Amino acid sequence: MKIVAFVPNDGEEILFGLLTDNDRINVIGDPYLDGEIEETGRSYLRSDVVLVNPAFPSKALCIGLNYADHAREFGLPVPKSPVVFMKPSSALAGPDDYIIKPSQCSQLDQEAELCVVIGKECRNVEESEAGDYILGYCCANDVTARDLQPKDGQWTIAKGFDTFLPLGPYISDEVDPSDLSIECRINGRTVQKSSTSNLIFSVPRLVSYLSKCMTLSPGDVILTGTPSGTTHMNVGDVVEVEIEGLGTLRNTVDSL
Repeated sequence: MKIVAFVPNDGEEILFGLLTDNDRINVIGDPYLDGEIEETGRSYLRSDVVLVNPAFPSKALCIGLNYADHAREFGLPVPKSPVVFMKPSSALAGPDDYIIKPSQCSQLDQEAELCVVIGKECRNVEESEAGDYILGYCCANDVTARDLQPKDGQWTIAKGFDTFLPLGPYISDEVDPSDLSIECRINGRTVQKSSTSNLIFSVPRLVSYLSKCMTLSPGDVILTGTPSGTTHMNVGDVVEVEIEGLGTLRNTVDSL
């Protein structure tokens, strides 16, 4: 199934739905509250709605340096355990939303990432059980004010500005996260290209590791890290994150 969150063109309320192969959206209840995916009988044409970010996390847990080539790119050692930082929920953005470059930032970078979306409360979970707690996966862009990112590992400011967490366009449970092609393009030019088979710490490992540190709630997300090739974005640039089976997350850079 492919879960979307959307606002009808003639409404204001955020709804959830299942995206069908014929470009219709069948409305469902809130998958993070209801726990079950049930269709309501209502539907919309995809062209009659605006998609928004499909997850609404209480916390976004992000993994740094989870591709060896990205660690080497920054002259850092390959980590022996996951490097974790967080983004606030205020950083969320959806498909086709603007990424806003802050006035104090002179180097804005993109980071294409596979995002794991938690479907039910998850605490002290073993790797073998991790899949039972995952609603699905989507594309993410870990936008970073690189010139504001210190080398001491305290990355909250550089990673936490409004619009620095685009997610979408939908959540799917139809993919195997262990081997998905991942690509990022800026104005049509490929700047990142890799596979999730190159992750140092796998999705089950990350879910288990994090769940033993804190309770993961429905809607929480885990960004699994980015491969090498991060580069600068300028105002007016169109950045696209495409992951096999998960569509394309497209955003344009703007300024305040």
